[in-house]
Amino acid sequence: MAVVVTGGCGFIGSHLVERLARQGEDVIVYDPAPPPPDLDCGGAAVRHVRADIRDERALADALGPDVHTVYHLCALVGVDQYLDDPLEVIDVAVSGTRNVLRSASAAGVKVVVSSTSEIYGKNPDVPWAEDADRVLGSVAADRWSYSASKAVAEHMVVAYARHRGLRASVVRYFNVYGPRQRPAYVISKTVHRVLRGLPPLLYDDGSQTRCFTFVEDAVEATLRVGAAEIADGQCFNVGSDRETSVADAVRLATRLAGAEFAPIRVSTDSALGSAYEDIPRRVPDVGKARDLLGWRSRIPLRTGLARTIAWARESPWWLDAVAGAPPRPLVPTGVTTAADGRKARGHDIG
Repeated sequence: MAVVVTGGCGFIGSHLVERLARQGEDVIVYDPAPPPPDLDCGGAAVRHVRADIRDERALADALGPDVHTVYHLCALVGVDQYLDDPLEVIDVAVSGTRNVLRSASAAGVKVVVSSTSEIYGKNPDVPWAEDADRVLGSVAADRWSYSASKAVAEHMVVAYARHRGLRASVVRYFNVYGPRQRPAYVISKTVHRVLRGLPPLLYDDGSQTRCFTFVEDAVEATLRVGAAEIADGQCFNVGSDRETSVADAVRLATRLAGAEFAPIRVSTDSALGSAYEDIPRRVPDVGKARDLLGWRSRIPLRTGLARTIAWARESPWWLDAVAGAPPRPLVPTGVTTAADGRKARGHDIG
């Protein structure tokens, strides 16, 4: 029996693929993008289907009778994506998730769908439990296109679970960081700039708080959701419960990288305009994951940053990437690809 990972060439997806392969799973990666050059599956064979998540026929073919679980991580992620192409963000999230659920339901396959802390919007009542209210800004702000489309995707998961008996769960990631992340986020952009000899950026006064979650912890939670029958039909926050200001995170990353740069202050109003609205605090209630799955985030920010910086120093392909853009495509040896000739879009997991 095999496992399918959509978006398996992206940030979290590639780490999930490595973990599954090393556990002895037969892994099928469904992603139009090439895998990262340092993907290490411990010698295990990984099959790569290079197709768009919106290609329903190709997806149905990948979810054959020999598949037992689908981890659906394919999405367009990042504020730059939300502002540049909100229509694509919405289409990938909604159409892609619909296709995964439809194909999985037909094949009788369990599904774990990745979602986001963006779901909660700017609800001021933190920490957020999984059933907390969603508080969003105006639809005129493209900023909320990702949150809204992921909410529709979650509604579809709930409907398939309740009304069609599909074994399906949702994981809501909170500010996951670590090796391979596209240099377009607070941690990855800071590490990328500092190691290239540039001062980090600090948006507004940096007082915004986040709960940074190392990718290894996020993968562990995702696998527990996939393996636990009690998780069926449930949604789980996946994040650290330690709140850190963005300014403190930038300073710590800069210091651990051995640099003494003062950050460049950037105004979100002038840099991003009215299409963007920031979230002052983003804090999860992780009691449900702890009580039902026995999971909690274990890797402190300092440790995760040190590991990320050490990896970045040994990864020139990542340091050479233009900030915000996907790294240049390099295919490592030992990965079998099965391109189908259809139009492919580059999807990134953040």
